Amino acid sequence: MQQLLRVLHERQAQAPATPPSLAEERADFAPAGPLHPIPDDVSVTEVSAGGVRAHWLDAPGADPDRVLLFLHGGGFRFGSLRSDGELAARIGRASGMRVLFVEYRLAPEHPYPAAIDDVRSAWRWLVERGGAPRAAAVAGDSAGGGLAVALLVATRDAGERQPAAAVLMSPTVDLTSSGASMSERVDQDPISTPALLKELAADYLAGADPRTPLASPLFAPLAGLPPLLIVVGTADLLLSDSERLAQAASAAGVDVELQVGEGLPHVYPLMLGTPEAAAATETIGRFLRERAALPR
Repeated sequence: MQQLLRVLHERQAQAPATPPSLAEERADFAPAGPLHPIPDDVSVTEVSAGGVRAHWLDAPGADPDRVLLFLHGGGFRFGSLRSDGELAARIGRASGMRVLFVEYRLAPEHPYPAAIDDVRSAWRWLVERGGAPRAAAVAGDSAGGGLAVALLVATRDAGERQPAAAVLMSPTVDLTSSGASMSERVDQDPISTPALLKELAADYLAGADPRTPLASPLFAPLAGLPPLLIVVGTADLLLSDSERLAQAASAAGVDVELQVGEGLPHVYPLMLGTPEAAAATETIGRFLRERAALPR
């Protein structure tokens, strides 16, 4: 992990002479160091989930009656199966669940509420027509973690079936950038800068109020949400998002488990090959096996 952190700090300090195009940035997006391919023994099948492009990821032995909706990160501008597919497949294997990996529309071409609209469409398709799993949960990292909380809020408010549980890895839940860690963790975070996070938020919001609950679900009422597992590191500008979400959800009566990794960066479970990512995967797998079990 320390070796990888050094590489990330060096990469952060080396600004390109010519800014890349959006297409180039998306093609090269590697949020946590080297990209890792989806293992060969995981079946990948493209599907239209309520009109939204998605992929089924099936590790050997995955239970088709238990499904995990996975929402990738990337600041609402980046991210895809290429960047997050390995992590999604690894969590699916650890939890024994099928994974539905959603390729929601990205900003700035598709600003708020396009992403959450796609996530809600994919969720409805999953629970109504996509096999109707007996147990279903949601997981997301970074922007995808924020979308996961927004999905919980939206389904609760609409009286629809909710995910049984949610795994949130360094979730982005406050687009006002008001968390203390946005200034206190600048020297520690090897991945993001405050300027970049504010730019990504502005592109996604496109003029919408940053306190809008489905854009910044930290500001939504949280009572009635299912159990949450929040995984975050202290070397993360968004640490305060996780801490404040855990505090607010717990105060609202939600079952919350907050795991804070000392010295670890944004979405450190992505960092395959590190002991810290392995431990996080085990924790996430245990949580989903317990909280998204089949009803008796």
